[in-house]
Parts: sequence; structure tokens; C-alpha cells
Amino acid sequence: MTEPTAAMPTAATVWFLNGPNANLYGLDANKTYGTESFPVLRERCERKAASLGLTLNFVQSNHEGQLIDWIQEARGDAQGIIINAAGLTYSSIPILDALLSFPGRIIEVHMSNIWRREAFRHHSYISKAADGVIAGLGGEGYELAIDAMARLIARTA
Repeated sequence: MTEPTAAMPTAATVWFLNGPNANLYGLDANKTYGTESFPVLRERCERKAASLGLTLNFVQSNHEGQLIDWIQEARGDAQGIIINAAGLTYSSIPILDALLSFPGRIIEVHMSNIWRREAFRHHSYISKAADGVIAGLGGEGYELAIDAMARLIARTA
């Protein structure tokens, strides 16, 4: 493998973190989260990131502690984090604290429009750490988050 040089810059790395039950996308009878399966959504996001010259680490966990571990790991590896903390969005102060310690850019993303849903979903702890929020656009929102992250990173490079 060739070492990066000034003429061949290292691609920016972005972690895309997905929280509890995101692995069930496409399986919801109500179609709240669309019809695309999680593996299809991952492939779509990886293609989008590659087209923008980003290295994407697209992961999912049903466990709060794992998400926190990934945020901490990203501190030494990534220029940006895109996060859909799913149900933990509304309850996890530990995830907020981990995000607040991250020195790069952060975008919060949701498949559904959380403000058109139950009242408890209208407050996000994640938003306190995020540069921006994209919600309600399904898989398109995931791609828009990657595009926005590439722009944010380019501005701070």
C-alpha cells in the first residue's frame, strides 16, 4: 500500500452511527422508517461517501455503551460523526456527553420526522452537540447527511 503524500491526500473519515432497532429498517409494518432494509441503506450510504471521497464507517448497535465506545474511538480517527441514536436520542445523556467531547463535526439524522410523532420524541439530547439535524426524509436524509458532512469537513480543512 502506498503512503499518502501531499499530492495524494488521505480521505476524511466519517463514522455513521445507528442506534437501537435501526437494523430492522424496512421490516416495520407501518413503514415509519421506509421500505429499504438496513443492508441496502448501508450500501447506499457507502456509495454516496465514496463518490465524495470520504471513508465511511457505517455501524449499528442496540447498546448504548457500544455507541459511546464508537464515539470515543472516533475521537482519534474521524473528522465527523453522523448519528441516528434512534430511541436513545430522547434519553441518553451519556451519548450527549461523549458527543460533546468529540472535536469534529456532528450531524444528527432521523429517518422519520420526529416532530410529527409522539411528544416524547420532540426533545433530542443529541441536538445539543450537533451542528445540524436532518429528519423526515428517510434514506434520502441519510445521503443528505453524508453530503452535508463532506461540505462541513471541507470548510474546516
